[in-house]
Order: sequence, then C-alpha cells, then structure tokens
Amino acid sequence: MKKYFLISFLFLALGIQAQGYKYKIVTSIESIVPGGVGRSRIIENGTEVDYTQFTTIRTKDGKEKTEKDRSDVKIDELKESTLVNFYSLVGINFQNIASNDAMITSMLNKYSKEGWELINIVSGVESDSGKGDGDGIFITRYYFRIK
Repeated sequence: MKKYFLISFLFLALGIQAQGYKYKIVTSIESIVPGGVGRSRIIENGTEVDYTQFTTIRTKDGKEKTEKDRSDVKIDELKESTLVNFYSLVGINFQNIASNDAMITSMLNKYSKEGWELINIVSGVESDSGKGDGDGIFITRYYFRIK
C-alpha cells in the first residue's frame, strides 16, 4: 500500500511541477521633466495578444510577411494609474518620490495577494542630456508569474 501511495504522490508532484506559468508585465514610467509638466504612470496591459500573429518568418528564399499592420499591434485596453513627477518647479520633490513608492508598493502588494510572484525587475533611465533638453523618463518593468 505504501508503494502505491509513494508512486501516486510522485505522479502528483511531477504533474504539479509540469504546470506552466502565466506571466504579467507591469511598467512604471516616472517623468524627470523639470517643472512637473511630464506624465508619470503605472501601465498595465488589459488585453491578451498572440505575438505569432505579428511575426514575420524569414527563410533563405526570402520572407513571409505577416498579414497584420503595425497599427494592429496596438491594444485598446490598458490600465493607467497616476503617479507624480520626480521634479517640481524648484527641483527634485522627495515627497513625490515617496508617493510613487507608496503607489508601486500598493500595486506589488495587490499582485502578491492575488498569488502573482514577482520574478524580475528591470529599469532604465533616459535623462536630461544637457542644455535645452529638459526631457527624461525613469522606466521600470515588473515581471510577475503565477501557476
């Protein structure tokens, strides 16, 4: 009897392990435009897409173009959560940074409670490149997965 129990348990464990994951990416964009005129948001995709519908296949004989147009790639449903900009009229606004941290923490806690596992975070900056530029963003992507 123990032998059958052990074998059943092994098959159950392997079956659980073999399950795939579902993934979600959430992006925060924080403006570093002086004067607070930029736009800062948390962006969440609201539509599932099949990337293969927009994939071109290349062979040595040429390429098979997709029937889809670039404009078809754009989704219509997304969630935008407002963040505040890093800068105010007088410079870096630390209260705004703390406010954005609170918003992002709230988002992370929400997904954690729903069972999503945060597996990676990637960020990048396009900053002011000198006199006359005044533009920049701080972008962070949060990668989640769930069984």
